[in-house]
Amino acid sequence: MKRTERIALVTGANKGIGFEVARQLARRNFHVFIGARNETAGQQAAERLRTEGAKEDYGEITFLNIDVSKADSIRRAAEEFSKVSDRLDTLVNNAGILRDDDKDVLTITPEMFETTLRTNTVGALLASQAFVPLLKKSDAPRIVNVSSTGGQLADGAEGWAPAYCISKTALSGVTVHLAAALPKFAVNSVCPGWVRTDMGGSNATRSVLEGAAGIVWLAADAPQSETGKFWRDRKVIPW
Repeated sequence: MKRTERIALVTGANKGIGFEVARQLARRNFHVFIGARNETAGQQAAERLRTEGAKEDYGEITFLNIDVSKADSIRRAAEEFSKVSDRLDTLVNNAGILRDDDKDVLTITPEMFETTLRTNTVGALLASQAFVPLLKKSDAPRIVNVSSTGGQLADGAEGWAPAYCISKTALSGVTVHLAAALPKFAVNSVCPGWVRTDMGGSNATRSVLEGAAGIVWLAADAPQSETGKFWRDRKVIPW
């Protein structure tokens, strides 16, 4: 593996925004690790990009089995990753869930709330912790946390999907604390907007391509000095 080749891990990359982020990074000649908890879906996504890449000269594509809701899975994934690569340049914490029953803060069950936080917030923190040793070997390490303006406190909550939104509020806290602990890293969170995916639905206002653009910019092109911030469309927004 050439030192000039950049390496990225995208969690939840078997479909939707994560898949498009992986595709765009591969087009920029990143060696992209497709992180997914479903091995079959992850392998299929990796093979799809390899097939495209054979025609368009993508960077290398590798599947990595990782379930960010489980600490043991994250640790095993970091061990498996280290057998393939001696460093990581960019970690994109994209994996996330929005439960159908996430309707009302007064009726949220402990199970649903904890499940949402485990994936959307704790998972991003544990994945960052596990891969920091490999990121420290990069000349320009980056962590990108995919968030949502639903988690903003600046203008008050709207009441929509409270467990999901609270998990994204907490993710902003994780982001700023990681940035403080890792001063040589660029650690940021980003809102892709309302995107037409399984989660966003068919009425969403943005395409997957549009949703991925800001994430890819932070993962590959944003100034390394920009850290500890919340972004949308390459602009810092309050959280």
